Amino acid sequence: MNAGQLCSREVVIARRDTGLVEAARLMREHHVGSLVVIDERLPQRVPVGMITDRDIVIAAVAKEVDPSKLTVGEVMSAGALVVREQDGIVDALRVMREKGVRRLPVVTASGGLAGILAMDDILELIAEEMDGFVRTLKSERGREARVRP
Repeated sequence: MNAGQLCSREVVIARRDTGLVEAARLMREHHVGSLVVIDERLPQRVPVGMITDRDIVIAAVAKEVDPSKLTVGEVMSAGALVVREQDGIVDALRVMREKGVRRLPVVTASGGLAGILAMDDILELIAEEMDGFVRTLKSERGREARVRP
């Protein structure tokens, strides 16, 4: 399985000039903790960064700065870390681990935004695989008990 197969294709986005309050509203409205910041480069949207709820807290709330005076571009983590659709899940996990992130935009071969891959997506896949291993072990034990009583 690759990043393109596992990622969510529904991505909540913002632009650099989006106000911070609007970004927080989008996160709340869509029940997400981050937004992919994009530049429109027709015909595609190109990820240029990420903004998380934590970024908002650190940049505005903790510093007692009026969030209505800030934009996403002033607060976001610039230089979007991305994975390509064809990249394997192990590669995506490595990037997440090395960079200390839980979400990665997934891009097409031409660099356009295709989706977002979250650590939760990968953990769900791993849990399903582990469940399959456990069922196989139980089945083999049962077969062994029937064959060799």
